[in-house]
Amino acid sequence: MSLRLKLLLVALSTLTLPWAGWQFVRQTEAVLRQGQEQTLLASASTLARALDVLGIEPPRPDAALYVHECSGPMRIDGYADDWQAFRPYAQTFAADGDSAKLQVMLAEDAQWLYLHAQVRDATRQRVDARDIAVASSDHLDLTLIRGTQSRRYRIANAAPGSFDAPAIDGSDALPARLSGEWQEDGSGYSIELRLARSDAPDHLAFDVVDSAMPHASAGPPLALLGYNDATARMLARLAPDHVRVRMVSADGWLVAAGGSLDVELPASEDHGWLAGFIYRHLLAPAVTDRQSPYANVDTFAAIDPRLQGDDLWQALSGAPATGWRATEQNGVLLVAAVPLRSEDALRGALVLEQANPALPILANRALSSLLVASLLALLVTALLLLLFGGVLGWRIRRLRNATERATRAGGRLAGPLPLVDAKDELGDLARSFGRLFDEVSSYTDYLQTLASKLSHELQTPLAIVKSSLDNLDHQNLPEASLPYLERARDGAGRLGGIVRAMSESSRVERAIASAEAEDFDLRALVSGCAEGYRVLAGARALRVSLPASPLPFHGAPDLIAQALDKLFDNARSFSAEDGWISITLEGSGAEVILRMANSGPLLPQAMQDRLFDSLVSLRERSARGVGETPHLGLGLHVVRLVAELHKGRASAANLADATGVEFSLRMSGMPRRRLSEGEHP
Repeated sequence: MSLRLKLLLVALSTLTLPWAGWQFVRQTEAVLRQGQEQTLLASASTLARALDVLGIEPPRPDAALYVHECSGPMRIDGYADDWQAFRPYAQTFAADGDSAKLQVMLAEDAQWLYLHAQVRDATRQRVDARDIAVASSDHLDLTLIRGTQSRRYRIANAAPGSFDAPAIDGSDALPARLSGEWQEDGSGYSIELRLARSDAPDHLAFDVVDSAMPHASAGPPLALLGYNDATARMLARLAPDHVRVRMVSADGWLVAAGGSLDVELPASEDHGWLAGFIYRHLLAPAVTDRQSPYANVDTFAAIDPRLQGDDLWQALSGAPATGWRATEQNGVLLVAAVPLRSEDALRGALVLEQANPALPILANRALSSLLVASLLALLVTALLLLLFGGVLGWRIRRLRNATERATRAGGRLAGPLPLVDAKDELGDLARSFGRLFDEVSSYTDYLQTLASKLSHELQTPLAIVKSSLDNLDHQNLPEASLPYLERARDGAGRLGGIVRAMSESSRVERAIASAEAEDFDLRALVSGCAEGYRVLAGARALRVSLPASPLPFHGAPDLIAQALDKLFDNARSFSAEDGWISITLEGSGAEVILRMANSGPLLPQAMQDRLFDSLVSLRERSARGVGETPHLGLGLHVVRLVAELHKGRASAANLADATGVEFSLRMSGMPRRRLSEGEHP
């Protein structure tokens, strides 16, 4: 992992600060919500007691049929086309073990009470209401109850169309007959009728008779429950500002509603979709029962005739409750529900709803400020850390580049490291590198001049030894001492060869260091050297492959010729008298390749990368005869130095066919010197 990436991760860790701020905002918002819940719940309890004091009776706890309000007259045709708005609130009743045997809807306007009943009955045995067999056929008995008076009507029809249902018993104060429309489909039959408001009952009872089960019992009377305008007007007067109050029955039916939720937000407080999104997904209170009709009432105007929700049903079970709803205006709706009791009986619930635009506004303000401050802090921190990382990385790269420039191939040093004045840890590291470089440079200089010093210092003692051995030849020595004298003379000769090789190596290194480059034809140089080698090759086959055209090159021709001499001497030494030597010159773009190959033994794998080091030679492993000069491995070392002088490299490898060894020189040429000011080409 790079230093810059590590610093970036450190910058990202500053996100813990806005996270802590966000947690603080959440806790603050939760405390505010809790306080508002308690306040609205107290208002609901106070309003419930005020209704009791004013004598406003809540609805009866008995099972009821809800009467919807319709805007105009409904067509009596037996179909449910006019009832589509009320279909979601249709009430179903069990009969003969069928949980959805009967479905009833009621509606009213200023003149009429409308009834639509649908009966599920797959069997068909229909007769007219006046038929003697009507008692055992499919029909519906409807009982109207008003106060203490009641009357039962038998509704049946032999075919779809109009029906006339006479009263079969009961009080004469109620209508003598009922008329309406009878329609059928594959699932059963439906009836639709209407009653004048003056004849409207306060209870209804249904008895569904199925021909398959003719002995069914009648259902219990059901009270008619509708919207109470007088109670609604009272609730409107008592409702607090910007609070909607709703009274519901024990079954959740809306009895009365008053108050308003309309709240106009100043344009300056509109934080837009982003703030609303942040609030809804980060801070908004949990919204329960999102799929219920009650929870889906998110507008400030429309209300449902029957309410649902956990908070409402908790209140209808006898315990006060609160809940939250999301609105289309990116706000929230606080709901508080308290039970309504009368005569120690639970009669319904009182529901208060309060639009709460201030809560999202305050939360959005805090979140927006926190978000902006966090982003700015994170941006500034990241930029500073990236800048610091960039500067630090640049300083490290500069130190690395200086080290690489000061160190040449082969461990030779090119110059001192630049001084660093920085007082920090990186400056200390650079100065430590400089001191280490100076120590290594001094040691390297000593090693580089050691051969020249030794060759110079050993020449005089070696000359004394040789002259002494020569003087001993003129003395009358015992015959037994002559072998020792010969071995001493051989050792002195070998030591002299070593001194001469060391002196030559030092001379070549000095020549390389002071070499002057010039433009010449490398092809002509190699060709001339190859012609000279033919005499030295003896019986060996000499193969020469050169480019067809001249090959211009910028370098030191004498040094390249000397490197060729070293390679040829090496190839001749390791090839048999009947072997072969090949010289190949190729030009590849800005690079030239000079190859010298010979037949003979293969290179050990471990020695291929060390052959060009000083004092490394494979010949020292072979047996040398008496008087043979030892090889110090300085020839291939010179070859490497010449290659590096010409911005290239030397390498050795076994041939692919395992018949010999190939040495390669890849060179780009010595750099051209620029003319200084005042000089002319």
